[in-house]
Amino acid sequence: MRYVIRRFLISVLTIFIVFVITFILMHSVPGGPFLGEKTLPANIMHNLQVKYGLDQPMYVQFFNYLKNALVGDFGVSIKLQGRSVTELILMYFPVSMSIGLISVAIAMVTGTMLGILSALKTGRTLDHTVMFIATLGTSIPSFVVGSVSVIIFGVMVRLLPTYGLDSPQSYILPAFALSFFPLSFVARLVRSTMLDVLKQDYIKTARAKGLSEGMVLLKHALKNAILPVVTYLGPLMASVVCGSFVIEKIFTIPGLGKSFVESINSRDYPVIMGTTIFYAAILIFMNFVVDILYVFVDPRIKNSD
Repeated sequence: MRYVIRRFLISVLTIFIVFVITFILMHSVPGGPFLGEKTLPANIMHNLQVKYGLDQPMYVQFFNYLKNALVGDFGVSIKLQGRSVTELILMYFPVSMSIGLISVAIAMVTGTMLGILSALKTGRTLDHTVMFIATLGTSIPSFVVGSVSVIIFGVMVRLLPTYGLDSPQSYILPAFALSFFPLSFVARLVRSTMLDVLKQDYIKTARAKGLSEGMVLLKHALKNAILPVVTYLGPLMASVVCGSFVIEKIFTIPGLGKSFVESINSRDYPVIMGTTIFYAAILIFMNFVVDILYVFVDPRIKNSD
């Protein structure tokens, strides 16, 4: 319980630090949400500043926003008048989450299987092939994978749709592009840890007892080799579930990432703050869950903490 409480307090403190830094940086950048409205008279500009509380000192804006954020009120979008930030997040987040969960499933399952096969066939053709693909996947940015996928499967072959999410087939290309890097990273990670685990004495003992190779792998080797993957799962879930800015832009997906980029371009302060805090909260929550899972996967952490 002390371990859980300590991790929880650290998570809350981290969210608050992200809140403070984001607020300061956002208001330190020159310009503002009404910068493009150069034709507006000075009195109208002033009224807009007053309406959204931007005429007040920064510390007053900070405490007002913090007080409202604690009850789930992230304000109203400046560019999309009448739309609350919470409403926008609830509308766009499920779209990003659907793509993200599919991508995580592909990355975890396929990456783990490829890593295990590569470790079992180390030094052979299969191992070299998997490592070549994994190295390629960790070297190529996601926007390149997405763009090439659009050109090959959408333009040249015309096999899959390249924009929107109108059908189940529409999920294939964005999910693949979003999962290619984590899939490759997981494959390399599992292969490395699996090779190390297979050399341990308890694996030799399990084999000497006459256990089948499948039982040795699943019950003894994989349980310990999967620990680094569990660590990676937290930030991976947060990053892909909240939406990949580039992937959503390439495939014209109305997700949270695309909305966030547009809010930055238009200096929509409430949307920037709300989305950043929401993203940080999910990232920190995922890491908190991973810390708790670690206790069950590896009890040594609980005993040493």
